[in-house]
Amino acid sequence: MAATKPVRIGITWGDPHGVGSECILKAFADERVLQDMIPVVYGHTETLRAQAKHFEVEVDIRPTEEPERTKHGALHCVDIVPTLPPPDWGQPHPNAGDFARLSLEAAVNDLAANKVDVLVTAPINKDTIQGGKFKFPGHTEYLADMAGVSDVLMILATDTLRVGVVTGHVPIKEVAAALSKEAIVSKARLLHDSLGRDFGVATPRIAIMGLNPHAGDNGLIGEEEKTIILPAVRALQEQGLSVHGPFGADGFFGTGGYKKFDGVLAMYHDQGLIPFKSLSFGEGVNFTAGLPIVRTSPDHGTAFDIAGKGLADGASLRAACWAAVDIRRSRTAHKEMTSDPLEVAPRKDWERDRF
Repeated sequence: MAATKPVRIGITWGDPHGVGSECILKAFADERVLQDMIPVVYGHTETLRAQAKHFEVEVDIRPTEEPERTKHGALHCVDIVPTLPPPDWGQPHPNAGDFARLSLEAAVNDLAANKVDVLVTAPINKDTIQGGKFKFPGHTEYLADMAGVSDVLMILATDTLRVGVVTGHVPIKEVAAALSKEAIVSKARLLHDSLGRDFGVATPRIAIMGLNPHAGDNGLIGEEEKTIILPAVRALQEQGLSVHGPFGADGFFGTGGYKKFDGVLAMYHDQGLIPFKSLSFGEGVNFTAGLPIVRTSPDHGTAFDIAGKGLADGASLRAACWAAVDIRRSRTAHKEMTSDPLEVAPRKDWERDRF
């Protein structure tokens, strides 16, 4: 059997005043990780080397202008700027946001040109990155817009737990109004399809959370379960999907109910992410389902409070890289076995110059 070809991973730097670069360095400190993947960081080579010394991490860092020609065995870096000032660790600044945006744009351009195979994004500061060329709540919305995709799903995943959310970066006071039977059905189908295509689950079992405490207690603590969520569950069941609920989220996670399912669909951000991170923080991966490309990220933010102190852990970013490799290969195998229209390579939509 022929050896599996290493996957080229385009890695964005994230906010240069956060823990992104430290996590990248630590993720690849073990040279064994470099045998099955080719990491390409979009940032500044000499700064990355200087930070490797600062954090006392030994990594072979090589500059490149041709990511498509890189070989496994090293951490490659594309210089997106000629110089980069020393980081002001832990401090939000517009210049840091500009650099994070440039890194993201460069990586996406190379992904569109098939110079890298998948995308892994280090954490950004969602405030400082805002500007004339970036007006999105986060990576997910930006990438959906770039791909021309109207509906995507944020999934937090480990080997044993996968949680998606119907409403993502939405203020809590707006969650109930943002819910609809149609939205839940759409997100549940994205989760179902992703579990099969991206995670290799043949017959996915999906749990749907309620919105209100105790899943509404039959209407005593809210009507959304009866009027919106349960009709969505029944509609999905009529479509042949193994979907169950709505469940009260506290009891569902507290009693280990999630272990009986391949995926969980929460109604809002914290309902799904608080239990997920409580159970698996540092090991989880953020994956965007519904895109024509593979994009993952670590399950944490910029961590300004510990930036520059050598306390960050590269485990989640490393897990994000492994997940991106596995998902790409799962998609390739799935496409070979089916007539799935979702492409492995970026669609033509991604080649539009929208910067």
